[in-house]
Order: sequence, then structure tokens, then C-alpha cells
Amino acid sequence: MRRSDEIKCVALGLGVDLFGIAPAGRFEGAPEGFRPVDIYPECKSVLVFARRLPQAALRAGSCVAYGHVNTMINIEVDLLSVELARRLEDMGIGAVPVPSDDPYEHWEPDRLYGRAILSLRHSAQLAGLGRLGRNTLLINEKYGNMIQIGAVLVDAELDGDPPASYQVCPTDCSLCIDACPVDALDGETVVQELCRPLACHRTERGFVLKKCNVCRSICPHALGIET
Repeated sequence: MRRSDEIKCVALGLGVDLFGIAPAGRFEGAPEGFRPVDIYPECKSVLVFARRLPQAALRAGSCVAYGHVNTMINIEVDLLSVELARRLEDMGIGAVPVPSDDPYEHWEPDRLYGRAILSLRHSAQLAGLGRLGRNTLLINEKYGNMIQIGAVLVDAELDGDPPASYQVCPTDCSLCIDACPVDALDGETVVQELCRPLACHRTERGFVLKKCNVCRSICPHALGIET
């Protein structure tokens, strides 16, 4: 069995729903300071995986229910990345887990702009798990955009998975752009200054609520391309 196949079996055994590998060389176009080798200089490959979210959470009438699912999946993915790293170390492979969400260092307060140490959406695209839609979310053929992504950087040179070849956004579709209540989407990126007050709304009690998921829910492929 190839080493890449062996590692995939380990990851699937831990319960991931999707798994792919991207050689570190595929990240040469990423911004300087945000490449895998900037995080882990010995990195040769990036292992990318995802866990699916319960689909009905997208239709929940309460943003609390939807936000709770997101929070718990983030925790689950972070725990999976740490456990995968431990298993890899037992195999003699150096492994560094990457946070699935917070924390990150880069922050521009004047425009409420934050950037993670590694873009997991782009990592997943490079590892063949899906393609980015105009809503800036990764869309997978089977699970749509209802997934949470994790990654582990490893010092082993592994065979990369081919990029996804399916189309995720029809050429004439602009549903997510037109439906955004704060006009934060332009088809290429999201203006965090406009999006963040709804996506990360803080209540007087101090709770953070995801009060908007329109860009995710309105997508025709929210639950998968074949759905």
C-alpha cells in the first residue's frame, strides 16, 4: 500500500468524511507568510479533511441552533486534526495541526479584516475536495458547502490528489451575490467589514451568534451537486 493510501485509511478510520492531499508546491501562489512552509518549514504535503454538518441546521429558524452546530463541528475538526497528528507521529511522520477557525494573528482593525495562518478553503480546493463558489465557500460534490475543513501539515512527500473537475457555479448564477443583505460579496471575495457584524454578532450578554447564513443556504448546491 502506498504511504498516501495508508494515511488516508488512518484518517477515514478516525471518522473524517472527506480526505485529500496537496503537495506543498501547489501553494506557491499563496501570499507570502501564509504558505504551509511558513507555518512548518519542513512541510512537504498538506493533509486536508472535512466533516459534514447536519443538513437540517441550515434550515433552522433559530440562528442559535445553526451557530451551535458550527461551534461543535469546529471543535470536532480541531480534535480530529490533533489526533491525526498523533497517529502520524507514531508512523514516524512529523505533523502540525492547523486550527479550523480561530485563532489567527493577522488583523486589520480599520476594516475588520482577519486572515488565518492558512486558507483552509483554498487548501481543500488544492487537495481535490471541491471548488470555491462565488459565495467564497468550498462546494463539495457530495456534501455541498455544509462541511467544516481541517488540515495537518506533514514532513512526508506524498502523492497529491487531483483537483475536482466538476462545475459548482453556473455561469449565469448570482443568487448569493444578489441575496447578501449587506452587499459583501462580489463573486471573488467577501468584504469582512460588511459581513462580520452579522456573521459574528455579539449580544449584550456576550454570546457570539451567526445571524446570517444566506450565502450558504441560498446556494443551489448547498447540500451537494447531485441533491
